[in-house]
Amino acid sequence: MFISIAAAAAGAAQENPYGLKAALEEGGIIAQSTFVILVGMSIFSFYILFTKLIEQQKIISQGKKVKQTFWRAASLKEAAGKLEKNTAYKQLVDDGLAAQEQHSKLTDPVEAHDWMHGSLDRSEAAINTKLSGGLAFLATVGATAPFVGLFGTVVGIYRALIKIGSSGQASIDAVAGPVGEALIMTALGLVVAVPAVLAFNWLQSRNKAIAKDLNGFSVDLLGYLMSNGQVRPTVAAAPTAAARPAAAPTKA
Repeated sequence: MFISIAAAAAGAAQENPYGLKAALEEGGIIAQSTFVILVGMSIFSFYILFTKLIEQQKIISQGKKVKQTFWRAASLKEAAGKLEKNTAYKQLVDDGLAAQEQHSKLTDPVEAHDWMHGSLDRSEAAINTKLSGGLAFLATVGATAPFVGLFGTVVGIYRALIKIGSSGQASIDAVAGPVGEALIMTALGLVVAVPAVLAFNWLQSRNKAIAKDLNGFSVDLLGYLMSNGQVRPTVAAAPTAAARPAAAPTKA
């Protein structure tokens, strides 16, 4: 008995005339094209979200290591050698060292500070541009996906009006299919747009935090290069056993 009831329910679900499959079949090439476009937007949006999160997390993790160990090295080249290749902080240090070497080769006298500052600014701008790659697509999806879904909605409503005009009466069975198709397209547009907008805002805020840390490191690096290593940020060291306060004697 229970098996027959479950089979009947499954058959009813498969034969649902107002589901997504039925709406796409009834909507024809326009509804199907709209659906494919929205699905493509959603897939690329989540791809950009996950790849950017991995890229950002890599820079954040390296920034934590830089704060703990980078400025403890005896020289800048030694510290640079400990950084991972093809990373943001490694790029800043390499560009700073290259600019320092290039300054001595300039035939037109330029202030060393201005030359180094401009070189580090260009390096920061290149890193920030790379971090921002793909965010424009998320913003575009967030802005246009509702209108793509609205296009499917308009087509569905138009089909419903045609059915009403051809049948001469606005019966539920005549307009339920096209109206359902229109509502499904509206919902799909919102389902694609909302995550894209949230992802854009989240990634943008993380990029701003990363840019702030990179700028602070760039300023410290500039001070180090301009002072031949005399000026460097203070790194908080763990207190030694001698420096720790003695524990209070316990009462007998």
